[in-house]
Amino acid sequence: MTAELDNVCRWVAEASRIVALTGAGISTDSGIPDFRGPQGLWTRNPAAEKLSNIHYYMSDPDVRKLSWRSRLDHPAWQARPNAGHAALAELERRGRLHAIITQNIDGLHQRAGSAAANVIEVHGTLRDVVCMACGWRGPMQLALDRVRAGEDDPACERCGGILKSATISFGQPLVPAVIERAMRAAEEADLLIAISTSLQVYPVAGAVPIAKEAGARVVIVNAEPTPFDEMPDAVLREPIGVLLPILASAAAFSSRE
Repeated sequence: MTAELDNVCRWVAEASRIVALTGAGISTDSGIPDFRGPQGLWTRNPAAEKLSNIHYYMSDPDVRKLSWRSRLDHPAWQARPNAGHAALAELERRGRLHAIITQNIDGLHQRAGSAAANVIEVHGTLRDVVCMACGWRGPMQLALDRVRAGEDDPACERCGGILKSATISFGQPLVPAVIERAMRAAEEADLLIAISTSLQVYPVAGAVPIAKEAGARVVIVNAEPTPFDEMPDAVLREPIGVLLPILASAAAFSSRE
């Protein structure tokens, strides 16, 4: 164990309000590709980014049809939580995890055992569908069943409006209450761990300086450099599936147990 990792384990053992900020990289071991990494979805296929733009989605039926076809085969449906998700759920069971702020839409934190009330999904969830006209919301699988039955662009059964995954697309505003909750959690943290996020997307990336300015220790866990690498108390490059279980185990050796 390196001296830096040993320090982080000690901080985890001492902390009582850990906030995890997770990005797409925590789910790659579950078979869900990230977006901007070397093998990311948008890196390999820049045209795929068009499907995540609200303006194209709302104005172009062909984009919606392609989006529905891609949702049928989304890897989230077969994905299972990995060791990283499980480690954060273990920290929660030990009463150490204050919140998870996640940029992911796959729902794997909840499937790993993290309480839904403690997971702040700043970019929404793929597991629900919402009507862009009347606001009706329901399980995504109901809409996908209609696509499997032959509808290529299913409309809202209540008002005929356009249906979309309950995610935040490019050009679509974030939900202010969700962002406020995320930033408040960062401000309340005594240890913030940013895990596998590029920290390039705002306002979520702002959770790092907010936590630091409020007095929290900050740790960045990411294989690639981030714009905030000069700010944290520690930067760790080890694989998430190895590192996070070590950090979760460190909580068992605290005097609080």
